[in-house]
Amino acid sequence: MFDSSEPLVVTAFRAFVALHILAGSIGLLSFWVPVIGREPKPMTANYDTAVKLNRVDMAMIDGELAGLIETIDRSDHLLIENVAVASRRHRQGIGRALIAYAEGVAKAAGYREVRLYTNQRFEANVQFYLKLGYAIDREETSELGVTVYMSKRLT
Repeated sequence: MFDSSEPLVVTAFRAFVALHILAGSIGLLSFWVPVIGREPKPMTANYDTAVKLNRVDMAMIDGELAGLIETIDRSDHLLIENVAVASRRHRQGIGRALIAYAEGVAKAAGYREVRLYTNQRFEANVQFYLKLGYAIDREETSELGVTVYMSKRLT
């Protein structure tokens, strides 16, 4: 199991490469394409800009990239923009550890809330976040489908 106390904070260039490896070449998110009928947002994001503006933390296991989390500082909360775990590392607690790590980052920054969003059709993700204590704030329909907005108050 991944130790959430030791994620590696990487440079923008390395994170840029890592995001492309996870989102593209190993097909991390491609299994969602049949579920929503298109590539998920993280597969089409502009990571060149994202790594310059946002924080990216990586989970490394035995020198191998196992997962990452991208967060954005907002004025009153921390937004989890992207969580990605390598397919072969699913169900090892890495996603849970990355979320917990982001919650620690939020607390250290003085935030009392973490927010995130996901596609309604990613039912497993919605259930996962609910189990971690996140609540559904609202759902919005757009041309991309239904987005579920969630948040968690930090104590």
